[in-house]
Amino acid sequence: MIGSSIRIGAVALLALLTSTPQTRTLCDGFLPPNDMRIPIGALEDKGLTREQYDKVLDRVQALYGPVISERGGKLEIQRLWDDSTVNAQATRIGDRYVIRMFGGLARHETITQDGFALVACHELGHHIGGFPKKSWASNEGQSDYYANLKCLRRVFADAGSQEFTRMGGSDAVAEKTCAQSFQNPADQAACVRGSMAGMSVSTLFRVLRREDKEPRFDTPDPKVVSRTDDAHPGTQCRLDTYYQGSVCTKAVSEERSDSDPNKGTC
Repeated sequence: MIGSSIRIGAVALLALLTSTPQTRTLCDGFLPPNDMRIPIGALEDKGLTREQYDKVLDRVQALYGPVISERGGKLEIQRLWDDSTVNAQATRIGDRYVIRMFGGLARHETITQDGFALVACHELGHHIGGFPKKSWASNEGQSDYYANLKCLRRVFADAGSQEFTRMGGSDAVAEKTCAQSFQNPADQAACVRGSMAGMSVSTLFRVLRREDKEPRFDTPDPKVVSRTDDAHPGTQCRLDTYYQGSVCTKAVSEERSDSDPNKGTC
């Protein structure tokens, strides 16, 4: 009887262990680890309001909840508005595709609603951005590319995003390239809008890194790498990636592959 009880207990423990969803967090955050904090009502609280924050995440949930469901998962956007952390994260817990959106990031003065949508799209990109990957997650550069290549275009095509705040003015270089890439005026406008969303968050990278040089669309990073780097790229490189994702003419419906680096990309 004692031996049977031990065996039954072991089986029950094994069943419990195997049924517990595995948490897999590989991306430290949209930004490299930093000690910046922006509590609600702080002097640095100059970014989005709670209403603006929620409107962005409402649109992302509505558009990508069904996409994740088709993949057999559940999109879970954790709205951590009260958290002062200036970052965002992606985590996989069983079939839960989790993105964590901290209020501290949304409150930074460089962040527009378009820029915040890009951040959410970047975190989604870790889940479904395709190759190259680090274990289950698309790496940092690929998640940046996916954000503008696919996700932001869906968000910007949605009527609920038309009143999102964005950077004032535009950029002549981005306007010219977008006009050359797309014939449809709506596609041209989305291209410019995505490029400027990239500029919004790239301005934040520059501030956090205390860099003097401003990122520009006409000064691409000349570095050529010999192997895939899974870490956060430099400020100019990240802007280049957002820009190239925006001007790529591949259809949004042509999704990325987890093994083929050419599928759905330019």
